[in-house]
Amino acid sequence: MAKINWFPGHMAKALNQMAGEIKNVDMLIYVLDARAPFSCLNPEFSALAINKPVLYVINKCDLADDEKTKEAKNKLNETPNSACVVLNSTMNGAGKVIEPIMKNLCKEKLEKFSQKGIKINLRAMVVGVPNSGKSTLINNLCGMKKTITGDKAGVTRGKQWVSLKNGFELLDTPGTLWPNLTDQNIATNLALIGSIKNEIVDINELSLKLIDFLKENYLDSLINKYDIKESNISTIEMLDLIAQKKHYLLKGNEVDYDRTCFSIIDDFRKGKLGKITLEK
Repeated sequence: MAKINWFPGHMAKALNQMAGEIKNVDMLIYVLDARAPFSCLNPEFSALAINKPVLYVINKCDLADDEKTKEAKNKLNETPNSACVVLNSTMNGAGKVIEPIMKNLCKEKLEKFSQKGIKINLRAMVVGVPNSGKSTLINNLCGMKKTITGDKAGVTRGKQWVSLKNGFELLDTPGTLWPNLTDQNIATNLALIGSIKNEIVDINELSLKLIDFLKENYLDSLINKYDIKESNISTIEMLDLIAQKKHYLLKGNEVDYDRTCFSIIDDFRKGKLGKITLEK
């Protein structure tokens, strides 16, 4: 499979803007996709997080393996000066758990100013890879649509400050990757969850990688979704069977591979294959 890498100019610009803004915020809210939380950890954000509390939000938990999500939460909770919550930001009120944790992470600063009789607003920078659900989370916290959202990478292009009713201020930032995706397993995971534009990856090869992973780790998901009776078959044979089940065939009963491969990835992204986590 050809190397997957995506770092357009607006991402480089966004990282520079974040570096400039970090001094103006009290903490980071780090949004991760539950289907590949550790693949969503951008090394470029590590420098931003120095000396700042971090709240990890494992988002889209409705699409991921519950046990794997629990393991990820426990591991991230071990990170110093941080906390971790699991939620589905498309559910009304899901973000309510975040505000008390933000206050707790910034407790020392709040108490310091409180002793002086000063009430301050907490400011947080919301970061994450493309399509992790940052803007949806902010809209959930606001109780209304204040930021632009979408189900594909690269929707938010510029920084947006948003004020909440209780005095919190959030900085929505563009979804950002890093200059060189050296680990292609991570790159594949990011492509599968939609953090990398479809246009720059080979969808057919990506689909075969997904089927390989599902055969090894979530075989029942494939069998149940596509009503497959034969499980001990090759990946390409599995793909052909899925095409037949979906009736994605060309003239002469040839398999329409492009349509079939895109459809399988789309089924995964929409949760139609069940609750799946790509990281073992």
